[in-house]
Amino acid sequence: MAAGRPEAGPAPSPAPLPWDAVMALGLGVLRLAPADLWAMTPRELAAAIEGVAGRNARPPPLGRERLAQLMATFPDEIGPHHQEKHNHG
Repeated sequence: MAAGRPEAGPAPSPAPLPWDAVMALGLGVLRLAPADLWAMTPRELAAAIEGVAGRNARPPPLGRERLAQLMATFPDEIGPHHQEKHNHG
């Protein structure tokens, strides 16, 4: 181990493909025949999804102002259980 640097471990495994969502989107939303869905490459499926949902289907990142609004609307509630668990004094 180099001074001050932790040893690199194995790379994390990628998340598994959500097959149920792929099938629901391909068969239900895109209305593909099963054979057509399974014949598609991932790139083709992504292009088909963009055709329906648009390239920017994800919402924009949360800005500071919107985060402040959400925090004011939904404040964290600290109850007695939290106090007991975290009161070390």
